[in-house]
Amino acid sequence: MNNDTISDNFSLLAKLMDIHGENPFKSKSYANAAFQLDKLTVPLSTLSPHQINGLRGIGETIGTKIVEQIETGELKLLNEYLSKTPPGILDMLRIKGIGPKKIATIWKELEIESLGELLYACNENRLTLYKGFGEKTQHNIKEAIEFFLQHQGLFLYAQLEVWVSLFEQQLQKQFPQQPTQLVGEFRRQQEIIHQLDWVTTVKPDQIATWLTLLNFTLQNSENPNHIQAVSADGISVIFHCALPDHFYQKIFLLSGSEIFLHYWQENFGNVMDIACKDENSIFTAAGIHPIPAAQRESVAIIEQARENALPAVIQPNQIKGIIHSHSNWSDGSNTLEEMAIAAHEKGYEYLVISDHSRAAFYANGLHPDRILAQHREIERLNKQLAPFVIFKSIESDILNDGSLDYPKDVLASFDLVIASVHSNLKMPQEKAMNRLITAIENPYTSILGHPTGRLLLSRSGYPIDHEKIIDACVANQVVIELNAHPRRLDIDWRWIEKAIDKGALISINPDAHSIEGFADTRYGVLVAQKAGLPVAKNLSSFSLAAFNSFLAAQQKKR
Repeated sequence: MNNDTISDNFSLLAKLMDIHGENPFKSKSYANAAFQLDKLTVPLSTLSPHQINGLRGIGETIGTKIVEQIETGELKLLNEYLSKTPPGILDMLRIKGIGPKKIATIWKELEIESLGELLYACNENRLTLYKGFGEKTQHNIKEAIEFFLQHQGLFLYAQLEVWVSLFEQQLQKQFPQQPTQLVGEFRRQQEIIHQLDWVTTVKPDQIATWLTLLNFTLQNSENPNHIQAVSADGISVIFHCALPDHFYQKIFLLSGSEIFLHYWQENFGNVMDIACKDENSIFTAAGIHPIPAAQRESVAIIEQARENALPAVIQPNQIKGIIHSHSNWSDGSNTLEEMAIAAHEKGYEYLVISDHSRAAFYANGLHPDRILAQHREIERLNKQLAPFVIFKSIESDILNDGSLDYPKDVLASFDLVIASVHSNLKMPQEKAMNRLITAIENPYTSILGHPTGRLLLSRSGYPIDHEKIIDACVANQVVIELNAHPRRLDIDWRWIEKAIDKGALISINPDAHSIEGFADTRYGVLVAQKAGLPVAKNLSSFSLAAFNSFLAAQQKKR
């Protein structure tokens, strides 16, 4: 059992104790333990019980429960609370805006035990009758539940990556002589996955038997050549069983968007009539340069490939520097020095440290005196690590009126400023746009961070007019971030091509809060490939020399 799981167990235990009205001091001790463990970089399983008890915020009582989890894989006290808590109450904990105290009221006073009941109560305007539930709170809860229910059974690409790899290993081992190809949303590198699809020449009954042995639940299908099933952890899979002569045709038909495939069939005929030795044969027969599966989204890409070979798109190994990262000066897990050394060792040429600004008090945002201290440390490390460079930056909150979080003299001390919205995300679009445009027009803004503030599968994000934002960024020499954290991937890739056409510069940034977070850059690259982003249009692919030239141009506009 790893640190994250143990921390999650303590966090859930604290919330359940609050819901059940237990001693608040006990629940806070478990919540604090979860908080401390989130920052711990050493695996708990490598520590002795004495060392665990000596960790900050732990002590002997909680230390014993950590050891229990390491040795048994479970936490008995948590299981006791789970056994007396309706499943619907646990679902409520996943709804933004409903904390343990409100859930206790919903459960004990309204006698509601499921999200469906709660949504009905919101529609009936019943929540406003209780203390702590105003009209706005009720409306927000209603929207959050609807959003949650809409996305049940969906997964982020990053959540399924390891699962898919392990599953394919089992598949290959079980049917080593039978060709099988992953297709569908995952092959197209979609950010949200509804189901996992494979094309195979294995017979349907063999697939069905094998999946049953793996504890999948088979689903009814109208097509006898489609085997649908759901894993124990809720992942939907479909095997499209094909004859060997139709294997590559099926792969093609299941590796593009509906619009892409409809246009193709109308203009180039039925692919099932084409003799194929591989998937590229279909493109060759149509007189079109091959299109990678990730880019098979639009009619425009077909017309582009009809004329010429598609230009090369950015690759994960073409990221030269880590832009947008957090250290333990604010809410990061690692020290600045650890982040810099790790970036250097991974082959990056530079690191842009962008800790939170003071308005982000919840993230230990930096006040001016701490900024000066951090800059002194950066200067010391730059001498030590040269020619690797740490650049001084800040992720400045965009305040409600669009201003940045510091006066001009403080902003001028940074090499670049990333301006981001973190609060009041429910502004009407007109106010939201005025707020963002004002921040973009600030001469100290270098990068617009995660433009909508969305969190995939949990928060829809800021209501913006993407075209106007792109125009404003181009006019003010502001780079648009593609935040590569797999829960953000913001700006949405669907707007990147338009941004490039208008002359915008994109920056694929991991928003790393730990050394491990550097790896998230890859997820940004995967969705950027869908938009055809060339390496020359990505700021974090600039060499150190080119990045310094970019910063010099930014200084001139101040």
